[in-house]
Amino acid sequence: MTTSLERRYADRLEDLSDRHPFLVDLALVLALMGSATLGASLTLPGAAPPDDDRLAVVLMGVSCLALLKHRTHPRATVVVNAVCATVVIAEGYLLTPLLLGPVMASLYWLATLAERSTIRVYGLTTMGVLTVAAAISDSMDHVSLILRTIGPVFWLLLPLAAGTMTRLRRAYLEATRARAEHAERTREEEARLRVTEERMRIARELHDVVAHHLALANAQAGTAEHLALTSPPQAKQILHDLTGTTSSALRELKATLGLLRQTDDDGTVPPEPAPGLARLPELVSSCASAGITVTVTTEGEPQPLSPGVDLTAFRIVQEALTNVTKHAATHSAHVRFVYAGGRLLITITDEGRPTAPAPEPWKCFGLMGMRERAESIGGELRAGPRPEGGFEVSTALPLQPSVTGGETA
Repeated sequence: MTTSLERRYADRLEDLSDRHPFLVDLALVLALMGSATLGASLTLPGAAPPDDDRLAVVLMGVSCLALLKHRTHPRATVVVNAVCATVVIAEGYLLTPLLLGPVMASLYWLATLAERSTIRVYGLTTMGVLTVAAAISDSMDHVSLILRTIGPVFWLLLPLAAGTMTRLRRAYLEATRARAEHAERTREEEARLRVTEERMRIARELHDVVAHHLALANAQAGTAEHLALTSPPQAKQILHDLTGTTSSALRELKATLGLLRQTDDDGTVPPEPAPGLARLPELVSSCASAGITVTVTTEGEPQPLSPGVDLTAFRIVQEALTNVTKHAATHSAHVRFVYAGGRLLITITDEGRPTAPAPEPWKCFGLMGMRERAESIGGELRAGPRPEGGFEVSTALPLQPSVTGGETA
């Protein structure tokens, strides 16, 4: 509590000094002039005071007036005060803290304003000169040499230490204020960045859900229309599968939107688990109803995947097969899983030639979404035409994400 009160009063004094510097300096100079005048009148018991009192008063007045320039010329202020104090001590005046008040004040302000090298040079020089003057002064003949030298050193070290502490405290407060201002400036930018990232994640998730099911529904509807006259039973089965495709799209869309509306303190029922490779047979079946036969092969020992990697792998396979359905003139695709070296390698290939190109934004969004998903968990993805024909999408995903907070549904 005491330390807190002292800091509070020190802060108030510094604020007052910043608002009215000249008035504060003038008050301190008058107080120091009074203490120096009183100190010049003090003598040791049995010792006679110096004959000329006016010299000490004049010199102390000059040194105190020089303190008015301590803010702009701290070095010159120390030099003037050191010279005046040395002359007064050499004239036989008793060296006391009252007499040293002006030079102590100049050293304090030097320690608060100057650099360390300057403080060492001017501080040590002032202490050395005043110590020598005290050692050879006639006013202290009755005091041992050790006491005559220890006294000036001790009293002059105090303002240097206090000024250094004040300078360090001001530097700390300034650094704290700068960090606070920097945090305030960057807070809005960081919030905007987080919102942008979340928007990209939501857009990617909605694209994967909506584009896949709409592409399948479009292919199923087209196939059913083609077979309506020639093979009504088959067309009826495809229309039945179309109903399942739209129902699945609605469920996934509802689950995704439910996550967006959910809050931390919401007491609603948790949504269904995020899709993963366990739903691969359902995905293959839906592609078959759209006229695409998908073969799946697995090499290596299957290993458990983290939820983020499992979701990412499923979404990449889903998007790649959706592109096959929309853009490739083929009726087959192949998905290959390879578990090796702590990574899951996935390759999706088809052998068909491209049909009429799709609108460029949808194509870009699909490839961008797959690449962003892979990179978000520390993986990589490549996509492009095959030399022997067709298209290939290959990705390498870690079994455990290398980036915390990976993909979520």
